[in-house]
Amino acid sequence: MFPDLLNGLLEGLHAAQQGLRALLHLLGLAPDVHGQPAWPLAHRIAAEMLVVDAGHARRVLLSLLCAAGAVLVLGLSLPWRRARMPLWVAAIALLVLAPWPQAHLLLAPAVPTSLHQSPTGFEATGIVRGQAVYQQHCVRCHGTDGRGEGPDAAQLAQWPPNLNGALLWKRLDGELFWRVREGMHNRAGVVTMPGVGDALRDDQIWEVLDYLQAHAAGQMLRESGTWDRPVRLPAMAVSCRQGRVRHSRDLAGQRVRVVAASQGAPAVADDPRLVTLVAGLPAGADAECQPQGGADAVAAAQQALALVLGVSTGELPGYQLIVDRAGWLRARGAPGQAAWSEDDLVCRSSVTAAPGGVSPASRGGSDAAPAADGLQALIRRMDAEPVRLLRGGFPH
Repeated sequence: MFPDLLNGLLEGLHAAQQGLRALLHLLGLAPDVHGQPAWPLAHRIAAEMLVVDAGHARRVLLSLLCAAGAVLVLGLSLPWRRARMPLWVAAIALLVLAPWPQAHLLLAPAVPTSLHQSPTGFEATGIVRGQAVYQQHCVRCHGTDGRGEGPDAAQLAQWPPNLNGALLWKRLDGELFWRVREGMHNRAGVVTMPGVGDALRDDQIWEVLDYLQAHAAGQMLRESGTWDRPVRLPAMAVSCRQGRVRHSRDLAGQRVRVVAASQGAPAVADDPRLVTLVAGLPAGADAECQPQGGADAVAAAQQALALVLGVSTGELPGYQLIVDRAGWLRARGAPGQAAWSEDDLVCRSSVTAAPGGVSPASRGGSDAAPAADGLQALIRRMDAEPVRLLRGGFPH
């Protein structure tokens, strides 16, 4: 029950901050910064602490309930003159007795772009462009593999962090953007990471962050065999037989099987339980759906898929992926694999939310599927255990 309450609390606090920002923007107190309304306050809600500390989350929830109760009692006191004083006393008692959390746990330092969200849509072409920008501007400190061991890393006051772990999911989109653009300093004011400033456009910074997430997802899968944090299917233009679908985002609400085909490979059979998107077929070949947009766009789709799988583009043919109805990559099939099974589910729901990671949206039972149909068993498991992304503790 508490995970559901925690999810509701996180969603409510996120909506409250977004609403406050929208109101301040309307009043002219939150001007546009880098294309989106700024967060004009020095602090934001530290949702990441709510995720990692259940006791703290309970205190925040109880305090909000006490505050709501006090407001309700005060509202009742307005028309009820005879009981006004006792009701006021009750309202004050609710506020005094509420288990208010400590400010340093409730609030975190904020920057003007804290609540910004990436406008890129995790496009495959943007991921590939971001890779090129990373190699040109970032690799000397962060290294070709993102582990922070580039040739210039030793000259910095602090070694760069490893970008292959959960760091990119623990931080808010907008705060990652700010750190790349403005840089970072330690408590003594010494620069620990130089910012790119105006050397990169805003869209280039967002695309670098997309590339880093795709690369980190692939390294996570390669090293641990799982995606501990949900990863979206890289978005791409597609062409489907029914003719109405023009983009992979149009497939939202449907399960999708992504097949990395090779030249000369046998045709991939359709399956009514999923939409089949085949990447790697020659132009004009028959497939339920396939990437479109010219040779460069198709190559970008393949390169982005290889990144999230943690393989080279030469190793990509033969891999399969299954995407759930919400657009999250959930299962991986290796080249030469004969059949699907529940063991292929590499992004799973968990009982308690991981910091910035997989969180159970809801959990329900499912009937056991026939052992002979591993794909059906996997689909039922995937549908029964949906996941969602938490960035900086907030749902996205």
